[in-house]
Amino acid sequence: MTPRTVPAARGDRRRWVTRGHLVAAGLLTLAFVSPVYLTIVNAFKPQDQIIRDPAAPPAPPTTHNLTDALARSDRIVQIGLTNSAVTVVASVLLIIPLGAALSFWLSRRSARLRRIVLAGFAAGLMIPPAVVLLPTIRVLAFLHLDHTYPGLVLADVGGGYLSFAVFVYSGFLRSVPVEIVEAATVDGARGLRVWWTIVMPLLRPATATVAIFLSLWIWNDFMNPQFILGPLHGQTITTGIYLSVGQFSTDYAQLFGVMLLAAVVPVAGYLALQKQFIAGLTSGATK
Repeated sequence: MTPRTVPAARGDRRRWVTRGHLVAAGLLTLAFVSPVYLTIVNAFKPQDQIIRDPAAPPAPPTTHNLTDALARSDRIVQIGLTNSAVTVVASVLLIIPLGAALSFWLSRRSARLRRIVLAGFAAGLMIPPAVVLLPTIRVLAFLHLDHTYPGLVLADVGGGYLSFAVFVYSGFLRSVPVEIVEAATVDGARGLRVWWTIVMPLLRPATATVAIFLSLWIWNDFMNPQFILGPLHGQTITTGIYLSVGQFSTDYAQLFGVMLLAAVVPVAGYLALQKQFIAGLTSGATK
C-alpha cells in the first residue's frame, strides 16, 4: 500500500464509522419514538382498525376513544389524574425545599463530611426500589400510614428522589460564588434567610430540572401506588391504566384513549418549564 492510499483508506473507514453511528442513532431514535407514535395514532382509531393494523394512521380519525374513557362509570381517568397530580405536587413541594436546604447546609461543611453524607445519598440512588419496598410498607404500617396517600407521599420523599435532588443541588451550588453568601452574612442575614432569599432564587434552573425529573418519575411510578395504596384503597393514573387491561379481553381503543389522556399532563408541564430545564442542564455542564 502506497503512502497516498493510506489516508484514503482511513477516510473511507471514518465514513463507514460515521454512517454506522447514524444508522445506530436512527434505530435507537425509532425505538424510543415508536411507542409514542402507536399511542397517538391508536388513540384516534376504532377497535377493529387497531387489531387489523396498529401502526397504520387512523382513517378516518375519531375522538370516541377519549370521550369513552372520560365517560367510564368508575371515573378511572378523572380519579387517577387527580390523585396522581396531588401526589406529584405534594411530593415535589416537600422534596425541593428539603433537598435545597440540605445541599446548602452541606456546601458550608467540611469536604470530608460532605463526601460521607453524599455517599449515603448515593446508596439511596443505587439500591433498587423493589429491595426496600417491603421495609417501607412495614414502617408505614407501624405509623398507621399504609393504604393512605400521605404514606405514599412520605415514601416518595424518603426514597431515592430526595437523593437525586441533593445531588443536583449540590452540583449546582458549586457554581454559586461564596462571596454572595458571605456578603449576606456580613449584612446580618441568618442561615435560613440567606438560603431562602439569596440562594434559592439562584437555584431556579436547578429547581426546574429537579421538578421536571421528579414529577415524571413520580407520575409514572407504578410499584409504590400499587403496593402502598393497594387496589382497593386508591389509585393513580398508572394503576388505573393497569386496571383497564382486562384478564380475558381488552378494549384497546378505550385503553389507548386513557393512555393519551394520562400523558397530556406531564407533557404540558414539561413544555411550561422547558426553558428553565434547559438552563439548568447547560448551567450544570458549563459552570
